[in-house]
Amino acid sequence: MNKEYSLDEYVNIINNYLETAIGECNFGEDIVHNAMKYSLGIGGKRIRPVLVLEFCRICGDIQKALPFAAAIEMIHTYSLIHDDLPCMDDDDMRRGMPSCHKKFGEEYALLAGDGLLTAAFERISQGCLQGLYDSETAISAVSALSCLAGSRGMIGGQVVDLLNENNPDADFETLQLMDSLKTGALIEAACVLGCIAAGANEDEFNAARTFAQNIGLAFQIKDDILDVTSSLEKLGKLTGSDTQNGKSTYVTLMGVEKCQELVEKLTEEAMNSLNEFENNEALKAYAEYLAHREN
Repeated sequence: MNKEYSLDEYVNIINNYLETAIGECNFGEDIVHNAMKYSLGIGGKRIRPVLVLEFCRICGDIQKALPFAAAIEMIHTYSLIHDDLPCMDDDDMRRGMPSCHKKFGEEYALLAGDGLLTAAFERISQGCLQGLYDSETAISAVSALSCLAGSRGMIGGQVVDLLNENNPDADFETLQLMDSLKTGALIEAACVLGCIAAGANEDEFNAARTFAQNIGLAFQIKDDILDVTSSLEKLGKLTGSDTQNGKSTYVTLMGVEKCQELVEKLTEEAMNSLNEFENNEALKAYAEYLAHREN
C-alpha cells in the first residue's frame, strides 16, 4: 500500500515545492517574479494540486507528480490574477489579501499571470529532463493541461461568463456549461494529471474524469452558496457581489437549500466513481470536505 498523506501534509509538500519553483531573477525583472511569488504564496486550499498528488498516490508514487501539481497551481493562480483585473471581475481582494494588480499594478499583474502560465509548462518539461518521467508522459501531461486550461476549457468558460455577465436570465444549462469549463476543466486536468503521472489504466482515467466532472460542478454550486451565506473574514474576498450585480447564479435559480441538496447528490456520484480505485478512502473524505466547507 502506498503511503497515505493528510491534507496538511499535502499542502506543506506543495507549498515547499512552489517556494523554489519560480527561481531567481537574472535581468532585473524582480517586480514580476515578486508578483508571481506573491500570488502563489498567499494561500488557498491547493485543491487542484492535492487532487493531482492523491490520484497519483492511489495509482503510484507522488514524487513523479510534483511538477504536475505545481504546474496546475500556477495555471490556477494565473487565472485568478487575470480574473481579478479591472477588465474582468475587478476584485480588490483575493484570499484575504490585496489582489495582485492592487499590490503591483495592472501591467505587472498581467505579466505575472503570463509568467505563471508559461512557468507551468517549464515545470513539466524540467521534470522530464530531471528523469522523473519519460518524454511520452510529459507530452501527455502538456496535451491534457493545455487543452483543459485553454479556449476549449477554462478560458472558454470565462468567455461564456463574460457573454452572460449582464444576463440575469441565464438558465441552469448556461451556468452548468460555464462552470464545467471555467471551474470543472481545471479540476478534471488535476485528476487526469495524477493518473498520467502514475501510468493509470483506461478505466481509472474514465473514473477520474467522472469524479472531476461531478466534484467540479459541486464545488462551483457550493461557491454560490457561500457567496450569500459566508463573510469576507471567512472567504477572504467580498461576498454578495453576484446578487448585488443582478447576476444569475445557482442560488438565484434554486435557492440555498436546493443547491446544497444538489451538492450532496453530485458529491455522492463523485464518490461512487472512485470504486474503480483501491484505497480510495482519502479521496472520498476529501470530496465530503469540499461539499461541507465554509470557505
